[in-house]
Amino acid sequence: MAEMVVVRSKIKEIAEGMNVAGDFAEKLNEEVVTLIKKACERAKENKRSTIQPRDL
Repeated sequence: MAEMVVVRSKIKEIAEGMNVAGDFAEKLNEEVVTLIKKACERAKENKRSTIQPRDL
């Protein structure tokens, strides 16, 4: 598993009034890491070293 880049306490704040499953943060983290890696690849393909919102 990749290093955690999401903050569990912030998830609970945003999901106010809802219960959050114990494994939700891990799955969300996987999705975020995948998005970041895809953004990096797109930036590289466009000969940039900075990822930008458009890379999402």
